[in-house]
Amino acid sequence: MLSNKNKIRKLLNGIETGDPDAALVVNEQKYIQHNPHTKEGNIGLAELFKQIAKTGPRVNMIRVFEDKDFVFAHMEYHFSTLKVAFEVFRFEDGFAVEHWDNMQLMQKVNASGRSMLDGYLITEDHDLTEFNRSRVSLFANEILIKRKLDLLIDFVCDDNFIQHSPLLADGISALRSTLSATSKQKYKITYSKIHRVLAEGNFVLSVSEGLMDEKHCSFYDLYRIEKGKIVEHWDTIEPIPPRTEWKNDNGKF
Repeated sequence: MLSNKNKIRKLLNGIETGDPDAALVVNEQKYIQHNPHTKEGNIGLAELFKQIAKTGPRVNMIRVFEDKDFVFAHMEYHFSTLKVAFEVFRFEDGFAVEHWDNMQLMQKVNASGRSMLDGYLITEDHDLTEFNRSRVSLFANEILIKRKLDLLIDFVCDDNFIQHSPLLADGISALRSTLSATSKQKYKITYSKIHRVLAEGNFVLSVSEGLMDEKHCSFYDLYRIEKGKIVEHWDTIEPIPPRTEWKNDNGKF
């Protein structure tokens, strides 16, 4: 019997292969779609995958994690463009019944020469899952939303903080500068609400919304934790289309 992780591997690989059996992972009667660009109901997943497969897509799952009824994955997609994505699925009775995602065009390597996808791959410290989840929840609320930057050193490793965001370089000082109210960066990021924090072992994903240069955006931030501190970070930032452009009524979050 396939694990939920492997079911999602099968489902997402179906985008590349057009395998109609990939859609069997999903309970289409209950499936709730949160991608505002995707319709529900009248287009079956098997049909959709066949349609996408004609474009010659390539799917590369970089990391995949499981948190109770949720599976979340860090993906590289080659469609007409190269994109980085986080995919989140909720399972019920062995089937995927709800889906969220966040995609961004692949950017050039950042100031430290790191890409949006390279870095640590091994999931470990499973006994620390809840502790690490709580650390990232606190970080998101106290640092990202409330901007209590005097506490930053309590959450982020000062010496060896590895940054994969295309906007930032390694080290805590670049992060501090970006979050500072007096930042002179070319961009401005404001977090307003944390919707979900998912975790497996040393990896934690926070799902948030806010503003990027005054545009309503969704922020998916993946953190790797060591000894209670963030040592590595990946992200995707995606503008949320206005309500009039949504193709379903379920909302981004």
